[in-house]
Amino acid sequence: MPSAINAAVAQQTAAGSVPSATISTTTEGAGGGTGGIYSAIISRNQPIIKVKEKTYEELHKKCLEKNILYEDPDFPPNESSLFYSQKIPIKFEWKRPREICENPRFIIGGANRTDICQGELGDCWFLAAIACLTLNKKLLCRVIPHDQSFIQNYAGIFHFQFWRYGDWVDVVIDDCLPTYNNQLVFTKSSQRNEFWSALLEKAYAKLHGSYEALKGGNTTEAMEDFTGGVTEFYEIKDAPKDIYKIMKHAIDRGSLMASSIDTIVPMQYETRMSCGLVKGHAYSVTAVEETTFKGEKIRLVRLRNPWGQVEWNGPWSDKSEEWNFINEAEKIRLQHKIVEDGEFWISFEDFMRHFTKLEICNLTPDTLEADKLQTWTVSVNEGRWVRGCSAGGCRNYPDTFWTNPQYRLKLLEEDDDPEDEEVICSFLVALMQKNRRKERRLGANLYTIGFAIYEVPKEMHGTKHHLQKDFFLYNASKARSKTYINMREISERFRLPPSEYVVIPSTYEPHQEGEFILRVFSEKRSLSEEAENMIEAERPQIPHPGSGPREGSEEEKQFRNIFRQIAGDDMEINAEELRNVLNNVVKKHKDLKTEGFELESCRSMIALMDTDGSGKINFDEFRHLWDKIKSWQKIFKRYDTDHSGTINSYEMRNAVNDAGFRLNNQLYDIITMRYADKNMNIDFDSFICCFVRLDAMFRAFHAFDKDGDGIIKLNVLEWLQLTMYA
Repeated sequence: MPSAINAAVAQQTAAGSVPSATISTTTEGAGGGTGGIYSAIISRNQPIIKVKEKTYEELHKKCLEKNILYEDPDFPPNESSLFYSQKIPIKFEWKRPREICENPRFIIGGANRTDICQGELGDCWFLAAIACLTLNKKLLCRVIPHDQSFIQNYAGIFHFQFWRYGDWVDVVIDDCLPTYNNQLVFTKSSQRNEFWSALLEKAYAKLHGSYEALKGGNTTEAMEDFTGGVTEFYEIKDAPKDIYKIMKHAIDRGSLMASSIDTIVPMQYETRMSCGLVKGHAYSVTAVEETTFKGEKIRLVRLRNPWGQVEWNGPWSDKSEEWNFINEAEKIRLQHKIVEDGEFWISFEDFMRHFTKLEICNLTPDTLEADKLQTWTVSVNEGRWVRGCSAGGCRNYPDTFWTNPQYRLKLLEEDDDPEDEEVICSFLVALMQKNRRKERRLGANLYTIGFAIYEVPKEMHGTKHHLQKDFFLYNASKARSKTYINMREISERFRLPPSEYVVIPSTYEPHQEGEFILRVFSEKRSLSEEAENMIEAERPQIPHPGSGPREGSEEEKQFRNIFRQIAGDDMEINAEELRNVLNNVVKKHKDLKTEGFELESCRSMIALMDTDGSGKINFDEFRHLWDKIKSWQKIFKRYDTDHSGTINSYEMRNAVNDAGFRLNNQLYDIITMRYADKNMNIDFDSFICCFVRLDAMFRAFHAFDKDGDGIIKLNVLEWLQLTMYA
């Protein structure tokens, strides 16, 4: 090893109510027409760098030049793109629109909500969101680029854009669609030769891996993927008194809105009631209006069934007698039609009586209760729960809750409301779990998620330290999500005094691994960032002759005798000899349950303590190593409370801290990956190896960091010598 490297190497739940979990019922459709370590570091903690894919424009141009129709290699026309958990008894034929009908068109007379009719897939939640999308032309053109055609420059290729966890992605598809008896199997337009809705559904299926992945969901999920907005969710029985006003504001501001009727019995999903409404089914809310009826103001809500048929048959339905008392001009304003197209009016009172859920996707979280638009600031944090390290579960699990990712929220300015006597900051927290629908084929389901908000003690303002277990044992949360629920996103509004807070997102149960995105919207200036310890260690000691027990002491004599017996006259030992020395000493500690050190562990220790590159260590180097091992052994015993000879990976975080090392979440993840077993336990051998490596690598870094700026420069030879030997 070069001299520079030699020198480097030489050198209980909180107060407040206990969280409980809620299971969300999703609107479904049951078919049948109803609807090595360095690579580990890179893959787990760095953005994955993909080879640049060809853009839609490049692919389109290439197809035109070659006079061929595009075939999508990533979403082929076969069963892998359809289903992953079932075999279908009939064989679908994949056909392009020109093979299905004459004169196919992408959009006829503008994309509107009557162009969406559900097929043999339970994705009414998705189709209800599309119907809402058609009401906002600006949003519609963002999701569905309108410069696409079956006539001009047709090449069998189309593209759509979706918001995906903070970014807009362009999804390119070919126009092969599954058919049976020359009819589209899934979503179709009411006009046989119009295909934008079928192609949009295919692009969304590709985004999630298959058509089957779209079965069952909440409309909010698709609404957010169309807008990048934030969703608010209301149980209608508990809705605020001014919910009609909230709905009216939402429509006026271009928000997307949907509603559904829960069913407790799973077999009743998508069953029609006598009034014409369907249980367990998502409806688009397409208008909220007032009209005059017999001299009195009446409030109305317009809804659309994604099936394109089956409507409400009560008061204010298409053929009801109430319309006889409305003049023609008002009928035209309300777009009243007597046609079986799935869209109908219902009185607000009947809407409140029959429907159970209301979902509103706001393009920004403008306060729907207010009469004026407000500007919101947003901060976005991406994070992950890692089993055995940062997947701590909710506050019911005090031993692990504190290990969850933590995000500091600084509320800097109070609201401008002159009527509010308190100094208050309004903000909205939205926690979204990522990729669960796409990973369904691997057995992934939505986790039950929620979050809690704590005020940071004044003495810790301005720091970014991860709050420890004791803090949560003795401090109550200032706010929290109403419930833990198995939805893709949970969001809630809060009003708190200006201060510094910490937001802790978590799954309900510990050890559940997944990625998430945490968004914080505030009416005034705020700052949200992950609470991470600065990476540092107490100044490492450099082993040198004369350190350790006093010359002539009993311990010194004992050490020298053992060492001399094994080392021989040269007073140096190799890895195998080191193993004998350590295991001889360790076995005298009867209270420490361990089978001793593995040879590979001792090789690592030799490499990290060897100052001259000889592959051996001398007595002074060994004694320095043993002094370290003794101090780390005390820490291990402190956390091995059951004397099992292991500590769990969550306790390892505290042990690392007690040993004088300050690490961040990424490094704790790596330690867990590298040293924990399948049960997330770390034995004594692995524990000591981890600390030896941490100690030595910090020493190496400090030796290279001559100017103390926290940055070192290594050439490839130095890097390889350091890492290969270590």
